[in-house]
Amino acid sequence: MARVETKLVPQPATNYLPERDADKQPILETRNLGIDFGGLAALDSFDIAVSPTEIAGLIGPNGAGKTTVFNLLTKVYQPTRGTILFDGRDTLGMSSVHLSRAGMARTFQNIRLFNNMNVEDNIKVGLHKSIKYGMVAGTLRLPSYWKQEKIAHERVRELLSIFSMEHLTQHRAGSLPYGAQRRLEIIRALATDPKLLLLDEPAAGMNPSETAELMENIVKVRDTFQIAVVLIEHDMNLVMGICEGICVLNFGKIIAKGTPSEIQNNPVVIEAYLGRREEDHPEDERAEGEDPGVTYVEGPEGHSTDEWAADKGPEVMHGEGREEDHHADGD
Repeated sequence: MARVETKLVPQPATNYLPERDADKQPILETRNLGIDFGGLAALDSFDIAVSPTEIAGLIGPNGAGKTTVFNLLTKVYQPTRGTILFDGRDTLGMSSVHLSRAGMARTFQNIRLFNNMNVEDNIKVGLHKSIKYGMVAGTLRLPSYWKQEKIAHERVRELLSIFSMEHLTQHRAGSLPYGAQRRLEIIRALATDPKLLLLDEPAAGMNPSETAELMENIVKVRDTFQIAVVLIEHDMNLVMGICEGICVLNFGKIIAKGTPSEIQNNPVVIEAYLGRREEDHPEDERAEGEDPGVTYVEGPEGHSTDEWAADKGPEVMHGEGREEDHHADGD
């Protein structure tokens, strides 16, 4: 039988890792990941790699598909195509519970605490993997129950100390200020002893001083627990301040990857956020009421705006001029 020559096609290099982890297996890797809703490709050809101790950022305009990525990684959604490797293992067939046990934890855009439970009990929910007593010991309050409860209590206080929240142990979670609830959700995720922590807009609703403290705490979490962190965030000061590698999504596709400085100066990224400048906008094509002395910008959806001058692009990537009300579930 005559041998048929197989044509090989080159594949793009997609993995960018911190130099310190260059010889280590990525904790997370996706290959050609995508999902369709009906006839709409909400995410397509999503390829990233995250090293075991990296702080990585996933950014993009509203509706770009960022939260969809997290839902795919954690098996809230099942991918239409592609592969997700977590700690070298294909997650095909795994559920959210399996991934949690394997070491993946996340927070959500909208806070999901047990509001009527106190702070300590919320965190103990995340300690379910490490609590060893069973139903009988818990019901009869056997010595093994009290021993495990003491261990859990000490672990809760240890985790709360990261965010200086030990004094709130017995407070009802729903009574905490918004920023404290955000921090509590991160602590509960840490209680699962993750290898990879996914943070979906952790700075949402925080003031500048709280955000600055959060930046320090995320780095502290990474350094203390030696884990990877991937975050979705609209606050560019936070993203550019702590992320080592950044991936930019727009309309469900990756448009750029790189370091913060590379992303800040990437014209494709700036266009995705601000729209394309119309350098040669003919006078006779201006809409009624448009000022001929103003340079107009055509946004991603075809809308024009006069809010941005030519030199505002880099400032937006540093966090200036961003909208505050951007926390839509459609991210």
